[in-house]
Amino acid sequence: MTQKEAKILIFDIETAPNEGYTWGKYEQNVIEFTQDWYMLCFAAKWLGEKKVHTAKLNDFNLYKKDKKNDKEVLKKLWDLLDQADVVVAHNGNRFDIKKSNARFVYHGLPPPSFYHSIDTLTVARRYFKFSSNKLDDLCAYFGIGNKLHHEGFGLWKKCMAGERKAWNKMMKYNVQDIQILEKLYLKLRPWITNHPNRALLDGNSRACPNCGEDKLQKKGLRYTRTNVYQRWICTECGAQCSGRTPEKSEKPMVK
Repeated sequence: MTQKEAKILIFDIETAPNEGYTWGKYEQNVIEFTQDWYMLCFAAKWLGEKKVHTAKLNDFNLYKKDKKNDKEVLKKLWDLLDQADVVVAHNGNRFDIKKSNARFVYHGLPPPSFYHSIDTLTVARRYFKFSSNKLDDLCAYFGIGNKLHHEGFGLWKKCMAGERKAWNKMMKYNVQDIQILEKLYLKLRPWITNHPNRALLDGNSRACPNCGEDKLQKKGLRYTRTNVYQRWICTECGAQCSGRTPEKSEKPMVK
């Protein structure tokens, strides 16, 4: 197998809200649904690279005719996802990936090439008991940055109205999200026991399955009900793993 490096994409999307009429303010049934949501913009970067890929509605000529036509934004996002071996997003499994797929199929785009998904929200809930699992709170907890402060929903309204300054701020907000998300992913990565196998993806059988580095050190043995395996720790990221083949034993193993 030719050795390569897995392509891991960190990404985040921003969408417009649904629009409709209600008789009141709280927990209302919608009387009339007037506008379905659409994608405003996205930001993405390959793990370890400085360049950030972005796209927002007013980047394209379509915006002059239809301020809600997100086809070109989706095509650019599709191209990135189609190249990825692994994608990382916060709440990505329930939001970013499914929302993107919904717009891909709407615009007649086929499914992108298969990729593994790492949802840092799911990771935070599965392995830890933090006071809050929001991206901003987790990054503040670790001291690795914060989301960009903005005025709230008013920013979305201004973008939908076509205000250029608002679009620029929205894009900065989107980019900041993936910058801190990358740091959060690296912080949590050693704990992810079902992480896509980087050793396999990179074509390096003697590497850490979580980070792909070959800085492995023996750390005792791992015992299952029927076999004994060499235990390893990665001195680069701290993840632990086991050998693929059982260690030889002088005594027969029983089930």
